[in-house]
Amino acid sequence: MASGYVIASIDVTHPEQYAEYRIWSSKAMQAHGAEVCVRGGQVEVLEGDWNPGRTVVLKFPSFEAAQAFYETPEYRKAREVREGAAIVRMVCVEGV
Repeated sequence: MASGYVIASIDVTHPEQYAEYRIWSSKAMQAHGAEVCVRGGQVEVLEGDWNPGRTVVLKFPSFEAAQAFYETPEYRKAREVREGAAIVRMVCVEGV
């Protein structure tokens, strides 16, 4: 079975509020077995004009698990806390 990944590009607009989101999202990740591959850190554009800002990559045991994570009660709570604190672009991707 192929792994599933949640990949997010985030522009934080209210850092203090976003810090609270990180607490809630960490709890959700732990509760649902997410492996944190990337969470912030340095970004360098190698080609094109994409500037992803803060980047997060989470690995799950399957595409279905990654997809389902978004609607879990724990992550829904984190999203509520984050509302208005960041502009988020997020996708779920099937691994190989």
